[in-house]
Amino acid sequence: MKHASHSDIITRLKRAHGHLGAVVAMMEEGRSCVELAQQIHAVESAVGNAKRELIHDHIEHCLGDGFGEGEMDAKTALKEFKALTKYL
Repeated sequence: MKHASHSDIITRLKRAHGHLGAVVAMMEEGRSCVELAQQIHAVESAVGNAKRELIHDHIEHCLGDGFGEGEMDAKTALKEFKALTKYL
């Protein structure tokens, strides 16, 4: 199932991918460790935000709608929700 938010998440991940490539180039140029740490932190944040958006979207659309529309029983929804929590 493709979600409306997936295109936004893909855009975020592509941006993070490009940013990570820039960080590698910075390392090869011998930039300062403080600059590198700052940029790596920015990449981590971007990936974390994309992950969070994906999980929230899944909870809302797959679990919420699936349970609400009778496509999923409560036990299955709860089991899947618990599985997602390890990624938060």
